[in-house]
Amino acid sequence: MMKYIFSVLIALLSWPVVAQQSQAKAVLDKTAEAFRKAGGIQAEFSVKYYNNGQFAGTSSGVICLKGERFQLKTPEAATWFDGKTQWSYLENSEEVNITTPTQEELQSINPYTLLYMYQKGFSYKLGSIKSFGGKSITEVTLTATSKKQDWESVTLYVTSGTYQPVFIMLQQRGAKNRSEITITSYKTGLNYPDTEFVFDRKQYPNAEIIDLR
Repeated sequence: MMKYIFSVLIALLSWPVVAQQSQAKAVLDKTAEAFRKAGGIQAEFSVKYYNNGQFAGTSSGVICLKGERFQLKTPEAATWFDGKTQWSYLENSEEVNITTPTQEELQSINPYTLLYMYQKGFSYKLGSIKSFGGKSITEVTLTATSKKQDWESVTLYVTSGTYQPVFIMLQQRGAKNRSEITITSYKTGLNYPDTEFVFDRKQYPNAEIIDLR
C-alpha cells in the first residue's frame, strides 16, 4: 500500500512538469511554423555580452533568413550560409574562411536555427515573464540534454498570437558566459534570391580566401 501511495504521489507531482513541457513544446511548434510560413525574413538586432557574469560589451547587426539559409552582417564581420557551405568574412583581416559547419556551430552563429532544431537534444519549460518591451510575450526556456551542445540553455521570448521572436538569451555550457539578443526590427514576406546567401567575390576583391573544408 505504501509503495502504491508513493507511486501516486510521484505521478501527481510530475504531472505539472509533463504538462508544462507539452505546453512549451506547443509554443515552440507554433513559433517554428510561423517562421516557416514567413518566407524571407530580415531581423535587426542588438546583443549584450557577459563574460564570467560581468558585462563585456555590445554589438548590433542584421540577419536575413530564408529557411536554413542566412546572411548575417555586423560592423566586424559578415557570414553567408547557403544550406551547406558557410563563408565568414572578417573586416579587420580581410579574410574569408570557407567551412561546412556542424549544427552546433550554426547554433553559435545563427540562433534562429533553434527554431527548427529544437526537437532533438533539448527539454523545455514555460517561464513566468509575460511582457517585454511593451509587448505581450510567452517565455520558453530550452535546456540541452546533451553535453555536446555548446549552449547549456536558451531562453526565448515570442510574441503572443504571432509567435515572432523578440528576445533570445544564450547561456554557454560550463561557464558564466551568456549573450542576450534583442530583436529591434522584424520583417517577413521578403523575396530573397538564393545568391543572397552566397559570398560574392566581386564585392570583396581584396579578400584572402581560406578554404577550410
